[in-house]
Amino acid sequence: MSGDSVPGPGAGTGGTGAGPGDNPGTRGGGSGAKVRVFLVDDHHLFLSGVRAELGDAVEVVGDADEVGPAIDMIGERLPDVVLVDVHMPDGGGQAVIEAVGRVHPDVRFLALSVSDAAEDVIGVIRAGARGYVTKTISGPELTDAIRRVAEGDAVFSPRLAGFVLDAFASMPAATAGLTPTFDPELDHLTPREREVLRLIARGYAYKEVARELSISVKTVESHVSAVLRKLQLSSRHQLTRWASERRLL
Repeated sequence: MSGDSVPGPGAGTGGTGAGPGDNPGTRGGGSGAKVRVFLVDDHHLFLSGVRAELGDAVEVVGDADEVGPAIDMIGERLPDVVLVDVHMPDGGGQAVIEAVGRVHPDVRFLALSVSDAAEDVIGVIRAGARGYVTKTISGPELTDAIRRVAEGDAVFSPRLAGFVLDAFASMPAATAGLTPTFDPELDHLTPREREVLRLIARGYAYKEVARELSISVKTVESHVSAVLRKLQLSSRHQLTRWASERRLL
C-alpha cells in the first residue's frame, strides 16, 4: 500500500481470534486507549499485510474472510471500527455493514477496496460506512483514517469524496434512467444493482445484461444475488413482478 492521501468531508471457516484480554465491552476512543479494529477481507495475504502495516497503533481484535462469519464475530467482539473490503461473495462489504448496523449501530465501518468506482463508493456509504479509501493507501494514512472514523469523522480518499458529494447533491434525481423514488426497499440497492434489476426484469439474459453494462457475467450473477437477497425475493419471476408493480420497467 502506498501514497493515497486520506482526509475527506465531514473466516470462511476462517477468521482469527483476538489476542488475550479481548473484551468486547471495552470500547476504544478513550484517552490513550487504542482503537479496537476488526478486519474483513477474503484475501489472506492482504489481511496479513494490513496487520503488519497497522502494527501496534491499533488493537486488531480479529478478522474474517467471509460475510457470515464476519457478521457473527463483529457482533461478539464489538470493535470500534471495522475495516471491510467491498467485493466479496454473498453481498460483500455492503452486506456486512447492513447486517451489523441493524443490530449494533455504534460499530463504525471504513471501506478499503481496490475499486474506486462511483457505484461501489455510493453503495457502501448508503449502507452505513463512515468512509472509503483505496488499497493504495499507506500504512500511516490508514491508521489515521481508522482513528478519525472511530472519532466520528467521515473519511475518504480525495477523488472518492467527489463521488459522494456529487451523488448526494443530486438526490433524489433518477439514476441510470430509473424513475425517482423513495421506496425504502429500492433505496437499499446500489445504482449498479438498480441497472441490473431493470434489465433482468425486462427479460434480458445474463449475457445480454453483461454486454449492455460492460461487465462480466459473473458480476451480473453477483448483482442479481444481492438484489434478490436485499428485496427478499427468491426468483426472477418474483423480481419481474416486483419491478412491474413499481413501474420500473
